[in-house]
Amino acid sequence: MDGWSAWARTPDGGVAAQEPDSAVWWFPSNDHPLDKATFDVSVSVPAGHQAISNGVLQSQSTSLGWTRFNWRSDKPQATYLATLAVGKFDITTDRTANGLPVLNAYSKDLGANAGAARASIERTTEVAEWLESVFGPYPFNALGGYVPNVTSGFALETQTRPFYSPRQFANGANVSVVVHELAHQWYGDSVSVRDWKDIWINEGFARYSQWLWSEKEGEGTAQELADYVYALRGADDPFWTVKPGDPGAENQFHGAVYDRGALALQALRNEVGDEDFFAILKGWPKQFAYGNARVADFVRYAERVSGEPLAELFDTWLYEPSKPAAPAAADAGLSAPTAAKAGAAATARAGAAAAAKPVRPKSWKKIAATNTIHDHERGHEGHGGH
Repeated sequence: MDGWSAWARTPDGGVAAQEPDSAVWWFPSNDHPLDKATFDVSVSVPAGHQAISNGVLQSQSTSLGWTRFNWRSDKPQATYLATLAVGKFDITTDRTANGLPVLNAYSKDLGANAGAARASIERTTEVAEWLESVFGPYPFNALGGYVPNVTSGFALETQTRPFYSPRQFANGANVSVVVHELAHQWYGDSVSVRDWKDIWINEGFARYSQWLWSEKEGEGTAQELADYVYALRGADDPFWTVKPGDPGAENQFHGAVYDRGALALQALRNEVGDEDFFAILKGWPKQFAYGNARVADFVRYAERVSGEPLAELFDTWLYEPSKPAAPAAADAGLSAPTAAKAGAAATARAGAAAAAKPVRPKSWKKIAATNTIHDHERGHEGHGGH
């Protein structure tokens, strides 16, 4: 298709993993998130190679120089979240506290990135168990991740078993990318977009989960990260012209969908308070489990849980093609962490903070390093992790 394919060659095989277009390159499908199905993937590969896919490995058998692998993903899955990797892998296994099988796979020829990749991906169980405390029970039958020897730089939330490019670990271990991709198992995989313009309900939440992880690790609170993001770019920066709630096809994976999208969630948290905010984060994946939703559905859900009108807040942070002014930032609790919601004093503090050089939270470097996770090398700007 115009010389492009969802397949990537590796020295010992190949990988199918892409977004938003992927499935049509390796099985007949209606490649849209609305058309979900359970999956059985059965693949024969030359003996000595392995086939990695979604879900639980049901069986493998070897005959006449070929090995067949049978995988099953037993919950509804969007077609683009199906993945297949063929090659020679080192496999590690584990079980979560709840007995969920964990399988991680690493190409045998990752070179200098091998140690950092393992140091990151082997924390999958820990990260998933922490995310359950934020988003509720893990929604699928398996867990893990895989790192094939590809030249790309992105990562992808392929259901139950995220794909990670080795370049994600070129500068050392980075658990933040694991947090991002595993958060998608709730926000993006179980609850998927109804249309691609609703991408914020995937990416804004995955980015905000990185902020919450930073908060947990003592490397900068979500509030501090929000203040930093708000102050980092002036009002004339094109970043603010992208509308996370409807970014357009050309900006589907733009940095604003992630960072401004996370700002919207911090504004919501400050507006409704932690009790309602975290009830929303846990309730949403349960309410729409294994289905699809729009940004408007989330706004209505948040209003119902909090009992507050929120349309204006979301319009400001998701749909206005400009940087929210200091009064709006003060109302949202941004750029002035101790400010009251309104009033001249809060507005003045917000304005002063916006003008001051922002203090960079310790976690920012690791978070910013994941900005390539969704850079799928088809002309999209901004991010390399979906």
